[in-house]
Amino acid sequence: MTDWLPPERSEHGPTNRRPRRSMPMHADDHWLHVHWYEAPREDPAWPEVYVYTEAMTYAPGDEVRLHVSCSASRWSVEIYRDGLHPVPVHRADDLPGGFVPAPKTAYRDGCGWPVRHAWRLPQDLPSGYYRVVATCARPDGARFMQHHFFVVRPRGVAPAGHRRLLLLLPTATWTAYNDWGGANHYLGVDGPAGDRASPVLSLQRPWTRGQVWLPEGAPRICADPPPELNAATRYPMKEWAYANGFGQYYAAAGWAQYDRHFVRWAQREGYALDLVTQTDLHFRPEVLDGYRCVVIVGHDEYWSAPMRTALEAYTETGGRVARFGANFVWQIRLEDEGRRQLCYKFRAPQEDPVRDTADSRLLTTAWEAPEVGWPGASTVGVNGVEGLYASWGGFSPRGQRGFTVYRPEHWAFDDTSLYYGDLFGGEARIFGYEVDGLDYTFRDGLPYPTGRDGASLEIDILAMAPAVLAEGERHGDGFRSYLGDSDLRGIARLMTGGETPAALARYRYGAGMMVSMRKGRGEVFTAASCEWVMGLKRNDAATQQITRNVLNRFLAD
Repeated sequence: MTDWLPPERSEHGPTNRRPRRSMPMHADDHWLHVHWYEAPREDPAWPEVYVYTEAMTYAPGDEVRLHVSCSASRWSVEIYRDGLHPVPVHRADDLPGGFVPAPKTAYRDGCGWPVRHAWRLPQDLPSGYYRVVATCARPDGARFMQHHFFVVRPRGVAPAGHRRLLLLLPTATWTAYNDWGGANHYLGVDGPAGDRASPVLSLQRPWTRGQVWLPEGAPRICADPPPELNAATRYPMKEWAYANGFGQYYAAAGWAQYDRHFVRWAQREGYALDLVTQTDLHFRPEVLDGYRCVVIVGHDEYWSAPMRTALEAYTETGGRVARFGANFVWQIRLEDEGRRQLCYKFRAPQEDPVRDTADSRLLTTAWEAPEVGWPGASTVGVNGVEGLYASWGGFSPRGQRGFTVYRPEHWAFDDTSLYYGDLFGGEARIFGYEVDGLDYTFRDGLPYPTGRDGASLEIDILAMAPAVLAEGERHGDGFRSYLGDSDLRGIARLMTGGETPAALARYRYGAGMMVSMRKGRGEVFTAASCEWVMGLKRNDAATQQITRNVLNRFLAD
């Protein structure tokens, strides 16, 4: 996704100010008054507390240190292991506050706040996602609440034949969408004029509201219900974020929107899970050792070269990858032991410092771009360039919302009763908001990869549905497109060097695909839709059975 325009502004900030109000025990609406992104009010009459941790992941026995700025005199913190049944593991009350301003470049350089609380993790603490809840009192009796997280990774190397799933959290994508403090990889106050996205993002800052925790019922990006004919294009997630004080990108990426739904379903089904992050994969590729199956869900748009190298080596030597996610597009680089993430995206050919150097293959652009030339299908069987958007805004908003089956004899469809041509998952709305595909053709009623995008011809396309890279334009009073054709033009430039009619036509239409492929001694299954997890949450029978089939096969000897 690209830039969402902020509210109308004057030199004094947004012009659409509302009376102040507090919201007990969850979000705040201060970004309506001060910024179009989340940042502290820094108003002592309106107390708040923000925390972040030095690292994203820890081993049992490590010390977790909380860096804090608090404009209240006292604050409290509680830490939960999140999942089907959240478990409180640590609490501290009546901690002394202490306000420290947030640097204007916190999004890029970090906050630099002092440590105000530390907790030594027990040696037997299970691997998992740990939600940090910091609160402080306000004069009107409400409590300000902020959410952070850290992950406890498994202890040591798993024994061979380990029968636990290893869930790989797509934290590089979470970082890309985190605009706390002023910028992310899409929009921001960076650059000479203070109006650009930042290609450099710090991990030493809080997470924007909605990435760690969401209330039930927060709108998803996919339109629900589909819009009526001739209706103005709308984006309910943006409207809801604006009205309720959540990050404007909350619906695009994060634990709360995607991964948590899978974890809760898997635990309910009786699967045992360990959790690691992409940062672990980048710096500790041995975290994969011993696991039969690595799972990825939701939105995994951003990867580094070491991450891909580690996952491909794992598969080549017999590992299995179950990917129920989508939007495999951008290469990133990590610096400062993972505390800083770089991605220049569409600006990479002109601005990335590694261009025209010996490290030019690390250019932070699309994987399929000529400068990199490492097809995403090599790792996950599909790529983002051949898929992209569906079921929201002006992107096929009344599309089929599920997958059409083409190879029902494949083992993934066992015990589903699905036939050739059947549509599944439509009622649960599992297809969107971003999807991955392949360049393909039809022969005798079946889809096949052409290989024109660098994908192996041995990949089996099991099911698919249409996707687009540009919003269908409608003209009329009150109609407005979010992205229009900006991403189409950007991809055309990266892939072909220009925006010729032929280049635009080449990438305008695509498809999202469910695929299966062998890689060395291992195997990859991808259901390339961000919204696949909604089939699990909403109890779609076919989606759940396919997920069981994949996990059970990949966990077997």
